[in-house]
Amino acid sequence: MQTPRDENRITTIMGVLNTDGSTLESICIDPSTHLLHISAGTDGSDFGFHSARRDENMVPVAMAVSSTDGITPVSLYVDSLCALLIQSS
Repeated sequence: MQTPRDENRITTIMGVLNTDGSTLESICIDPSTHLLHISAGTDGSDFGFHSARRDENMVPVAMAVSSTDGITPVSLYVDSLCALLIQSS
């Protein structure tokens, strides 16, 4: 999959699919409200890959940092409906 781009060739945000930790998936925003699609959960799997995945054009996928130490890179997981997964407390 290639990362979608705007008219200025700026890439959109993508994550990796939560079911395998490697398939790239776009993160969706509602076009009428501009709100991020999210899916709340309390469990998940870490597929152990801590380098940014890249699309077919070698564009890196967005990463975050671990809430444990604030340093370790962590992949953003997204579900099959392109909703960013978040942990609910």
